[in-house]
Order: sequence, then C-alpha cells, then structure tokens
Amino acid sequence: MTLIQHTDFRVRYQQQVDNARDYMVPFIEQALQIHQDMEILEIGCGEGGVLVPFLERGCNVVGIELDATKSGYARELLSSFMAKGRAELVNCNIYDAEALDSYNGRFDLIILKDVVEHIPDQARFIPYLQRFLRPQGHLFFGFPPWCMPHGGHQQVCDNRLLSVLPWFHLLPAPLYRSVLRLFGEREAVVTELLEIKTTGLSTRRFERLARQSGYRISLRTFFLINPIYRYKFGWNPREQYRWVARLPWVRDFITTCAWYLVQRGQPV
Repeated sequence: MTLIQHTDFRVRYQQQVDNARDYMVPFIEQALQIHQDMEILEIGCGEGGVLVPFLERGCNVVGIELDATKSGYARELLSSFMAKGRAELVNCNIYDAEALDSYNGRFDLIILKDVVEHIPDQARFIPYLQRFLRPQGHLFFGFPPWCMPHGGHQQVCDNRLLSVLPWFHLLPAPLYRSVLRLFGEREAVVTELLEIKTTGLSTRRFERLARQSGYRISLRTFFLINPIYRYKFGWNPREQYRWVARLPWVRDFITTCAWYLVQRGQPV
C-alpha cells in the first residue's frame, strides 16, 4: 500500500520534523538536556527532518546518508542551516574511515532513528559507534522490534493485502519469499524485505549487544502505538502497558517501536 510519505519527500521530511520535535526531543531530555552548541550526529538521516528540532535549539549537526537521492533532498531542505555553517551532510557509508576520520570523538549525541534494524552485523556496528562519541556521550536508538506486527517493513509491499498483513514476515525465509512472489511483488521489494529479515532486531538482542559494547541504558520506552503513526495515520501514540513491557518474550510481538537512550563509558 503506497502512502503519500512513500512518494513525497517533503511530506516525509515534515513528518520527521514534527515527530522529533514533539516526541523524540522530550524523550531524550528526560536524561540529557539539549542545549546550544551541542554536536549532534544522525546516521541514516534521510531527508534531514529529525535534525531540525536540534538545529532550532542551536545545536550543530552532521547527517550521514548512504542514499544519494535522500542526501540530495536533505541538502535542499536544510540549505539555510548549511549556509550558516550549522549543518553538514555527508553522502557515504558509515564505515568509510577516510571520509569520516575528522568526526572521531566529536559528538555529544548520535541519533539512529529506524536505522539499526537495517544494518548487517550489528554486533560490530553498535560498539563501532563509540569512535564518534565524546567521553560519556549518548546514543538514541529507535527501531521496530522484529516480531512486531509489521517488523518486516511489509508496508512497502505493492499488494494491498500484504502491506497490512501482520506477522507474516516471521515465516521461514523460503516460504516468505514464495508468498511475496505469489502475490506479485516486484523482485526489488522481495530482495529488500528478505534483507530486512536477516537484520531485524529484537529488544532482548539489542540490550544484550548494548551491554556487551559497554553502554549503560539511561532510558527506554516501548510503544504500543508508535508516535510517528500520529503523522502517518492520525493515531494517537500510546506507551506499552507496563505489564507487557516487563515480559521480554511477549512485548516485541505487540510493541510497534522501542526507544533507547544509551550512554558511553559505563557498563550496563
């Protein structure tokens, strides 16, 4: 099912701005006060909308985006901040050491919004991020748990039924591929969804990787209804029921997103 934000980058950008301003920044500020001249890095910044509320607070920001088209949109939409030297945009792979060496040890906060679940070898990636942090720097992770109803990102399917069908991404990979092809999905969509199947992340695994990487979890919140759904579908956000949040083997199946703020320098 194609939604307007899938085809209109300006709509997608504004949803990012509103969601970050109304929900992400208040969440982060429960443990980390955002103030002028902080250095903020977003990895997988897309069109750059998440960075806008931080720019409004007087922060300096860097956005890294692998997709050249999205990076181009971000340059257009953030051009006024770039002209003032407040925003930098880098179109490269996060592991491109030569392109990113100048950013080592620079940032007070790194943001990964709906990104980490797409990254292969998360056991390597999550500790690797420390190279960009200042001592005691923080990272924000927001991602849909793999087992949630649409954790496979099947909303990108062209077939209307598949785009809303919950949990079928949990099928074994050969059967999942067969179902996608049976319903006429384009091969590019099939490839994308199978890649996500290999990188999908549970909250239990994320917390284990955070501990192993030497991070302390400062904050975590699970949502029954993802805050971004307010802008996509008009649904009011709702945090997960507390009793559900306490059940690691249950919560991921009915939690539409998980937010974490983790801090470098102290073990969990």
